[in-house]
Amino acid sequence: MKKINAFVFSVMLLATAVGLMSCKKKMTTSDGIEYTFVKEGDTKPNNGDYILYHLIVKNDKDSTFISTYDSNMPGYILYNDSLPKESGMDEIFLGLKKGDSITLVAKAEKIFGENNIPMFLKKDQDVKVQIGVIDVTDQAGVETYFNALQEAQIKKMEENAVKQLATDKQLIEDYLKEKNIQASKTESGLYYVIEKQGEGPEIETGNLAFVHYAGFLLDGTLFDTSMKELAQSNGVYNEQRDSMGGYAPLEVAVGEGRVIPGWDEGLGLLKKGDKAKFFIPSTLAYGERGAGGMIKPNSILIFDVEITDVQK
Repeated sequence: MKKINAFVFSVMLLATAVGLMSCKKKMTTSDGIEYTFVKEGDTKPNNGDYILYHLIVKNDKDSTFISTYDSNMPGYILYNDSLPKESGMDEIFLGLKKGDSITLVAKAEKIFGENNIPMFLKKDQDVKVQIGVIDVTDQAGVETYFNALQEAQIKKMEENAVKQLATDKQLIEDYLKEKNIQASKTESGLYYVIEKQGEGPEIETGNLAFVHYAGFLLDGTLFDTSMKELAQSNGVYNEQRDSMGGYAPLEVAVGEGRVIPGWDEGLGLLKKGDKAKFFIPSTLAYGERGAGGMIKPNSILIFDVEITDVQK
């Protein structure tokens, strides 16, 4: 009897689940795109309202290539009922309501249009789309939303920077200890060593400093230099740069934010004729974004610098 009751109960659960699945509303656009409401909202936009939405787009192998969640930047549409609906996707987006959650699968050509298909997709390749409407609101509501989003992003970046700086400081201090280097440290986290004292004028904010430099990663890899022979001996020589006179001291307007913060601060500690070494945490360099090429996100940088001239 217990087995029979368990069987009947499981059948009832299955029937309920199938019933719930079958209740999902399905629609078809005029060009044949079938889409399903995972959840249907109830607040339609008025002319001049903004539709804020999240979007995920995947290929037929479930690889995501568009995600407003990953970029932390929702999409939005300024609604107007006179806007032309030239495709099924136009029909879907202009029909969105607050609270809508929609999924669909269609060919790339129908999703993007014949002339806007991404190069990595074929026109007859299936594309999976998920759309979730965050809000339907007026311009003031949109501004409030994005201001709050920006503030949250800044706060998160600041929190991440604090954590990263602690990590970078430890890595720099371990490096200095291993190499038996005695370095001074600023409050911001810049470590520096003045290896040769010059006798020229001190660098002040707004001065133009002429700097010969060599930039290294923490593992000793040279990624850039103003010195031709050093570039040649380390395999980073650029003939085009040489032909344009690029192997020469770099002109830097100090303290004006035209170089990474570690340089602006470090150069302000020097004078003409000084030779120094900077150990720059990633938070004072290129941060979590990196600079491409060899400078990956959160890279600690080491610079050898020589101040060849200072112009007041």
